[in-house]
This record gives sequence, structure tokens and C-alpha cells, in this order.
Amino acid sequence: MPQIEQLATTYSSQVFWLLVFFGIVFFVIGRGMLPKVVSTMDGRDKQIADDLAAAEAARAAADAEEEAWRVQANQQRAAAQAVIAAAKADAAKATEASLAVAADRIDETVTAAEARIAAARAAALGEVEGVAAEAAQDIASRIAGLSIPAAEAQAAVKGVLANG
Repeated sequence: MPQIEQLATTYSSQVFWLLVFFGIVFFVIGRGMLPKVVSTMDGRDKQIADDLAAAEAARAAADAEEEAWRVQANQQRAAAQAVIAAAKADAAKATEASLAVAADRIDETVTAAEARIAAARAAALGEVEGVAAEAAQDIASRIAGLSIPAAEAQAAVKGVLANG
């Protein structure tokens, strides 16, 4: 078989060239390029890990800052509530004082009005007594023909008005 004989003669040269190309590929790619690729991948992995660590640190710092802001906001809110409560208390005191002053003025006005009413009542009662005394004198002189002095008529009217 000539094909098998030819295979045997070319076999050794094919193995030779196969070993040469594998050696070239091994040394060029395996020894030259592969370490560069691996170091690039390691560098990228390290960069990614560093970026993740920096992001985690930034997130932790942001969380701490947010918590500090919340604490400060709560303190400010509490202080504002205290100021509002103090303002309400001051306003209530001021309103109470104003109401007390107004109540005093109203009491004075009512007292003065009661005094005026009492004076008007006394004046009206005096006028009624005077009119009643005159009417009693006039009635006594017309009906009985008696002449009653004004002082007596006034005393009689006062007695009747006092007894009811």
C-alpha cells in the first residue's frame, strides 16, 4: 500500500513541524501573552474590588451622614416644638392678662352703670313720690275739701310706698 508507506515517511516531518508550531505557540502565547492577559485580568479584578470597597465605604459614610442629619432634624424639630409651646404659653398668658384687664374694665363699667341705674331709680322714685304727694293733696282737696301740707302728703306717700 503506497498510501501507508507515504504516511510513514511524512509522519516524522509532520510530527517535527507540529512540535515546532506547538513550541512557538507555547512560548509566544503561553509565556509571552498569557502572563500579560492574566496580569490585566488580575488588575481589573483588583480595580473592581477596590471600586466596590470604595463604594461600600461611600455608602457607609452616606448612611452615617444621613443618620446624623436625621438626629439633627429631630433635635431641631423638638426645639421648634418647644419654641411653639413656649409661644403658646406666652400667648395664653398675654391673652389671660388682656382678658383680666377687659374683665376689670367691664366690671367698672357695670358698677358705674348699676350706680347710674340706682341713681335714676332713686330719682324716678323721688319724682313718683312727688307726683303721688301732689296727686294725694289734689285728691284730698277735691274730694274731701281738705288742705294737706306738702310735707304731710310726702310722708304719707313714703309710708304707703315703704309698706307696699
